Order: sequence, then C-alpha cells, then structure tokens
Amino acid sequence: GRWLPWLASRPARPGQLLPRLVACPVIMASLRRLLQIASSLQPPASRQRIQLFSSGPSQTLEKNVPYQKTLKESGPQTKGPSQALPASADVVVVGGGSMGCQTVYHLAKTGVTNVVLLERDRLTSGTTWHTAGLLWQLRPSDVEVELLAHTRNVVSRDLEQETGLHTGWIQNGGLFIASNKQRLDEYKRLMSLGKVYGIESYVLSPGETKSLYPLMNVDDLYGTLYVPKDGTMDPAGTCTTLARAAMARGALVIENCPVTGVEVRTDDLGIQRVAAVVTSHGTIQTPCVVNCAGVWAQALGKMAGVNVPLVAMHHAYVVTERIEGIQVSTLS
Repeated sequence: GRWLPWLASRPARPGQLLPRLVACPVIMASLRRLLQIASSLQPPASRQRIQLFSSGPSQTLEKNVPYQKTLKESGPQTKGPSQALPASADVVVVGGGSMGCQTVYHLAKTGVTNVVLLERDRLTSGTTWHTAGLLWQLRPSDVEVELLAHTRNVVSRDLEQETGLHTGWIQNGGLFIASNKQRLDEYKRLMSLGKVYGIESYVLSPGETKSLYPLMNVDDLYGTLYVPKDGTMDPAGTCTTLARAAMARGALVIENCPVTGVEVRTDDLGIQRVAAVVTSHGTIQTPCVVNCAGVWAQALGKMAGVNVPLVAMHHAYVVTERIEGIQVSTLS
C-alpha cells in the first residue's frame, strides 16, 4: 500500500480542528525539493527555517490541546511534586483525570478529608484532556441513570455554587439515532425509564428529527431519541473545579508525582492488604488505594498483585468551526 503521511498545514486555534493534507511519497519529495529551491533563492538575511512534519520519528510529540491555560505553561515545567507528600493518608487516589477528581471530590464532601490524589503529570494530562465531554442521562441500568443524574447536577449546578468557577457546561441536548427497528424499540424503553426518574425525552419520527436537525439525512432512519437536557462540559475545566472544591475541604492534590509501587502486606488472617503507596518522591502509608489511572489502571493493579480487566479502545470525534444550519432548535 502507499504510505500516506500527514502534513500539518497550520497550527490549530483553541476549539478548532487542525487542518491536514494527505500526501504520497512522490508529492512529499516534490514539496521538499521546491522548498529547498525556494529557500536557496532567498537572501541570507531573510531566510526562515522551513520544517516539514511527517509521521516519521522526527515528528513532534507535543500535544495540541484546546485547554492552553490548564495543560500548558509558558514557563519551565516543575521537576518535583507540586507539594510535599504527607507521611500517611486514609485514602490515596491514583490518577488525576475525570474519575480521580470525581472520587477525591466526593470523598472530601462526605467528610473523608485525609485523602490524597496523586497525578503523575498534570491534572487531565492522560486521556481526559481530549475527551469530548459528553454527558447524557439515559442508560439501560437504573444505577447508571441515577449516577448520571447526580453527575449532571454536580457539573451544571453544585460546583459553580461551591467554587464560583464555571465547568464549561452547555445544555445543548442529545440526539440518539435508530437505524433499525430494534434500536428504536430500545430507545422507547429508555424513554419509559426516563419518565420514572423525571428525565425529559422524546422518541421522534424521521420527519420530526429533520425539523429539529435540518442537515440530517433521515431517509434511512427509523427514528431518534431526543433528550433536550443532555449537554457537554469542558473536561479540563470540570476536573480543575472538582479538585479546587476538594482542596477547599482539606484534600491534597499532588501533581508531578508518579506512583512507582504499592506495598502489600499479609495480615494475621492471611489476607493481603494495601499498606503504602510508593512514589518517586516518597512513600505514603495508607490502608486504601483507589485506582483511577484510566488506561494505566492495569499497570497500577499489577503493582498490588491485582488483575484489572481493562482494555483501551480508540474513539474519534471532530471539532469544527461554527457550521451554518446547526443551531439549537425546539420542537413546535
């Protein structure tokens, strides 16, 4: 097959999809030759360094994240932990992403204030920084529906009241597409479940869906499920606000502190129990470790002799500029 590297055409602005140009080796070679000729024709004082980006080993590893102020600093990065490690803690949460920040926030809110969150780099620097930040309310499980309802209240209301910071919550609604009858039947059941929990939702015909979202081709649809109070959030902003609220209640959030081991000891009954968390900058004695390491959860579990049945999967989404015709609509 042909090798098709990506050529970045220009840097992306926050919230914008980075444009790309697909090029085969012949085109790439021609571009390099043209750039060399153009560079040689410039006066020495006016020459600028021109660099081609490809999928080779010389490609930059720096992330183009949309949350410049949260994940990128203009100054030099800190080498050690953001603050001193305590000698002990009732609970140590490992991982500063969405799950870790939610965990430390709720522990602190329930009164467990001697809790420490350890993040190997910066908050949300794992997989959370590039998540789409979607929050929908209807799921097949009753427990999931209750958890999602609680999460929505925390993100859209509680955190801003507690900290004065906005999580980036936008109530833009959710539309779930049914391309076969079985999926439409499932959405009808979800709508019935939503009525029990007071979640507003509607099963729409293809025509009603077209009225709500005019750009959609509905020729092959059986219907959709519309939940007007679903929304999106800023993942980095939400995690920062969760951490701020937890620290206000006494929790410690320590960045730049990777975990290198978990000490496990056998008690008098022959049961293995966690005794301490080992980091590159010290050890914290603790009887409880919460594994919120995301795609690294399996590696962290092995440190304590625990198998975490987790497999990372690739997902994709596209961020665009505003597209005319895609605006919030209401059903008449």
